[in-house]
Amino acid sequence: MPVITCIEDLKRLHQKRVPKMFWDYCESGSYTEQTFRENTSDFQRIRFRQRVARDLSDRKLGSEMIGQKVTMPVGLSPVGSTGMQHADGEILAARAAAKFGVPFTLSTMSISSIEDVAAHSPTPFWFQLYVMNDEDFVDRVIERARAAKCSALVLTLDLQIMGQRHKDLKNGLSSPPKLTIPNILNMMTKPRWSLGMLRTPRRQFRNIVGHVKGVTKLADVSAWANEQFDPHLDWKKVARIRDQWKGKFILKGILDAEDAKLAADAGADAVIVSNHGGRQLDGALSSIRMLPSIVRAVGDRTEVWLDSGIRSGQDVLKALSLGAKGTMIGRAYIHGLGAMGEAGVNKALEVIRSEMDITMALCGEKDVKAMGRHNLLVPEDFEGRWA
Repeated sequence: MPVITCIEDLKRLHQKRVPKMFWDYCESGSYTEQTFRENTSDFQRIRFRQRVARDLSDRKLGSEMIGQKVTMPVGLSPVGSTGMQHADGEILAARAAAKFGVPFTLSTMSISSIEDVAAHSPTPFWFQLYVMNDEDFVDRVIERARAAKCSALVLTLDLQIMGQRHKDLKNGLSSPPKLTIPNILNMMTKPRWSLGMLRTPRRQFRNIVGHVKGVTKLADVSAWANEQFDPHLDWKKVARIRDQWKGKFILKGILDAEDAKLAADAGADAVIVSNHGGRQLDGALSSIRMLPSIVRAVGDRTEVWLDSGIRSGQDVLKALSLGAKGTMIGRAYIHGLGAMGEAGVNKALEVIRSEMDITMALCGEKDVKAMGRHNLLVPEDFEGRWA
């Protein structure tokens, strides 16, 4: 077993062990992938201030996200087809998150169903909703999440229209993969992944199959999903869903200060500054560059979290120091899952926690809640001046 010291180590193992189709799905963005790349590279422009001769005993990383105690302010973002990165992937990730003491968010487009995860997770998890044209499906999936005792609803706002991801089109992405000769040959080189998939019944979108009239097989799911993302989603529909849910309500996909204000007006308990990991609007600014203006715009009206681009505990601290109250990771834990299953998700979280702890101490702080702009050196042009 290789020595794992950082997320990059897990990433390399992930690429070796998972079929190309699903690796590319994880590690890609839309069109030119400019936003996908800058989500990570813009973090590197921010530097820490080293401080010394301070009492650094009894360090604390614990915090709260929407009133939920967390061992560190890091949640697991919703990722579609997680169960294709590793057999029963959503169940394994939810279990690892629960044991670690951080939130897990299940995607509408998951392989394991809400009920599957609820049966195996020792603590309540969050459910992410895509708004579909099929209002009956939306109403029923919200009720299913409530019945499963999901503790928050995460409504994604930035996928009304699907962004084009060239690699997915060229690979013919599907869950499960179509048994073409190239796919079969590639899967033969991934025996660990293939054996896991043979042993599980969870190989298609179980939140959808059997829950939508006429959708019983892969071809039906593809046809249904391609027509279903709701281009009419507006703030009135957001309010309708909020009122139907009545619980903790999080809005994901905010990348503009004006939208952040509207999200606060809509009663969001938290907004997630996110560009869908660079998979939607290519050419948009990175999440970390947009974070400060959004924090200024909403003040204390709602919690502001950051998603997209986090690959280390240092990235988490940079986001917190720029005003985020919490962060969400996607690819970072997916690399762990694809590499080593549940143990890999736990390892990814351990790596991030260790990096946070050491970096925080070297910045002269002993409580993560004390991290702020005073701990950073930020380029004067970081947010940019745009006409």
